[in-house]
Amino acid sequence: MIAAARAVLALALLAVFYALVAAMVLLWAAFLAAALWTAGAPGVQTPPMSVITACAAFAPIVFGMVWAVIRTARPAAAREDAVTVTRRGAPELWDTVEELALDIGTRPPGHIRLTAEANASVTEDAPLLGLAPGRRVLYLGLPLLAGLSRAELRAVLAHELGHFSRRHSRFGVVAHRGAAGLVAARQAIQDAAAANDLVRLYAGGPLLLLNLYTYVFRWLTRPVRRRQELEADREAARVAGPGAVADALRSTTALDAAWQEFLAEFLAPMRRATGRIPDDPFRAFAHMVEAPELREPLAALRARAVERPADPDDAHPALATRLERLARLPAAEPGTAPLSLDPFSLDPLALRPQYAVALGRVMLPGPDAGTRVPWRDWLTELAEHRATRILSPLAEAVREVEETEGMGRKKANPEPEPEPEPGPGSVTAPATEPDALTVQRVLRLLDSGRRMPLARALNSRLPHGERMFHGERTEHDPLGPLAEALAVLIGAQLVAKGTAYWAMNWTGPSILVPPDGIAPETIRTWADTAVRLPGQTRQLGLHLAALGVDERAPLPSTDPAGGTADGPTPTGKARQISIAPGVTGPARRRIKAVGGLALTVLLLMTGLSLELWANSDDPSYPRVPVTRWTDRYQPGGGTGTEPAPFPTYQQPTFPARPTIPTFQLPPRSVPTIRIEPVIPRPAP
Repeated sequence: MIAAARAVLALALLAVFYALVAAMVLLWAAFLAAALWTAGAPGVQTPPMSVITACAAFAPIVFGMVWAVIRTARPAAAREDAVTVTRRGAPELWDTVEELALDIGTRPPGHIRLTAEANASVTEDAPLLGLAPGRRVLYLGLPLLAGLSRAELRAVLAHELGHFSRRHSRFGVVAHRGAAGLVAARQAIQDAAAANDLVRLYAGGPLLLLNLYTYVFRWLTRPVRRRQELEADREAARVAGPGAVADALRSTTALDAAWQEFLAEFLAPMRRATGRIPDDPFRAFAHMVEAPELREPLAALRARAVERPADPDDAHPALATRLERLARLPAAEPGTAPLSLDPFSLDPLALRPQYAVALGRVMLPGPDAGTRVPWRDWLTELAEHRATRILSPLAEAVREVEETEGMGRKKANPEPEPEPEPGPGSVTAPATEPDALTVQRVLRLLDSGRRMPLARALNSRLPHGERMFHGERTEHDPLGPLAEALAVLIGAQLVAKGTAYWAMNWTGPSILVPPDGIAPETIRTWADTAVRLPGQTRQLGLHLAALGVDERAPLPSTDPAGGTADGPTPTGKARQISIAPGVTGPARRRIKAVGGLALTVLLLMTGLSLELWANSDDPSYPRVPVTRWTDRYQPGGGTGTEPAPFPTYQQPTFPARPTIPTFQLPPRSVPTIRIEPVIPRPAP
């Protein structure tokens, strides 16, 4: 009843999601129809370009949501970042899984696939929304084999098979597919918005609604999924024992943190600096986990794992809750002891090395990943790189102080100094380049009293993490990093001669293993004395001469790309490899698809709208009909086959108007005026 109720609840929520997607599709289609109808309506001055633009912008969003529904509704495809393990390649692993499945009382998985993550999971492609059995797959993280004991690994496998026995993979497939569909739909909208500026303008509303629905969906299904994890813990405790399951939970959490640290602090920096990666990164990780200096840090991680709260988006309950439930269970029966195997990294389950190498190529694919070298050689190169990375800041600091103090070579082509005749037992130094970092250049600055400027220049070039890494007394003891750098420079010369080597230290700088008869801290003491006490550089020179180290010898190039500790050589090119996530092939195709879909909808809608708008009729207004006359309408017609006769108009008659009387004005009487008397007469 409980399982059926959970399936019905998940089915209802999933149906709501499908209905939401269908409503968005219908709404988008309605906008398309409205835009076309508006463009063809009479009296429209211009096509509705705003609606057309909105439809084009929503096209990738609607397509992405429909694609997410289709992808999550059907059985999930196999993961591309995993490697399938055959029965012949790992017979002991298959036997262990089948034995545990028989003890738990469930059908074993049909496939076992290895992944590059410190986790394990199971899937079942159950059709009919999980109501029918399907293909079962067990995903096992290869980093787990590097640090789990046999009992802990057995408990992890029993936990995953416990999901099968409780039918979590069948009845919970609806909730899992619904969550996956919501995540895929949200990711599709975010990708479309990031790929196109037009889509980004309209993606806020759908993304907000989808985030709200995702929150509600997870809030309803989270208790169900966490209850399934507790039930799987009980099944695993019944077979492997509560103590083994509790230890496996703590160790898995610690291994996950250690694996992330290995990728971020060791694999990625080495790949960036030298472009070299191990052919089997998992065995290199196993070497790190088994290092003596990491026993206490890993134990502290296991202890602190209980304090970490549960992630709100995680289906797993808090580790403290799971351990508390396991403590209440009875102890395992005596007959359920785990099989005995050697607890060494990948060998407990007799896994062939080819699977780890193949998974390493899947984890770091392509020719741009870097040069693959044997993992033991990579560890040696890693130790040397971590030890000598302080030499580049030292070379820059030496060059700056020499230029500031006027101690550098000023001549463009300086004359070579006469070399002394080599005596018996002396070491002939190779030709020294003017800017090459040598022990002699450092000792010359110390002899001239420039130790403090050199120390300040070096400390300014060390990041804060490097300052704490090479010495915690940098602020209170500025000469500490300089003494450390000088000791590393001397050690690099000894390693170049083949009389010493660097030992990997996973919690600090690499350790120099000097020639026989010299303690590891002796060289560090010599360098510290020469840096702190004036006049002790000559004593250091005597020690180096006894070891066969020439102060004027530059460091040989150890970088495969042609670089030295002082930087890339003039003939070599510095190798720059970036591991930052760039635009991959699928991402580039997705960006083109989003832009092409939006542009296609925009062009089609614009063309149809302009066509409908251009062919729309002008508006008609009511008016008085006008009778048109032709020559056929003649006066006197009007037979059955003739049109109506033309009306005859006669001249209209008007009544006679009365005669307007004529008025005459009386004559005007003008008096006669005589002007002769006024006109003067001419003189005689």
